[in-house]
Amino acid sequence: MRAISTGSVALLAAALMAAGTALAEQKEMTVELSAAQSVPPNDSAGMGTAEVTYDTDSKELAWTVEFSGLTGPMTAAHFHGPAAAGENAGVLVPIEGTESPLEGSATLTDEQATALADGMLYINIHTEANPGGEIRGQVTDDM
Repeated sequence: MRAISTGSVALLAAALMAAGTALAEQKEMTVELSAAQSVPPNDSAGMGTAEVTYDTDSKELAWTVEFSGLTGPMTAAHFHGPAAAGENAGVLVPIEGTESPLEGSATLTDEQATALADGMLYINIHTEANPGGEIRGQVTDDM
């Protein structure tokens, strides 16, 4: 029987670690935000777009949200869920900032990651005129 060298063991360990990393996936999603998607809908001319990236290995959610045409200054923005389109839910992840573009990231819990994978998160931008949300967009993986 032939002995396995230390170098061979190290090479095998590196290959196995690389294989595990290969299973991680970067998901990129574009989310359109509008007043028509708010619950209840409103007549704001506001609109927005969010570029959302999710790393399935680290569970890091990153975003850039651009918006314009709101009835007044943004008072808050959040990821809400779990909820399907047409339903409301509580805040899961706050989005910091007050002016477009809003950029940030957060590490999701297992439950939040499941809600994201199931298409049950949405972005909501709030204003004084629309405290429940002026524009909204469901975060879905269209890949």
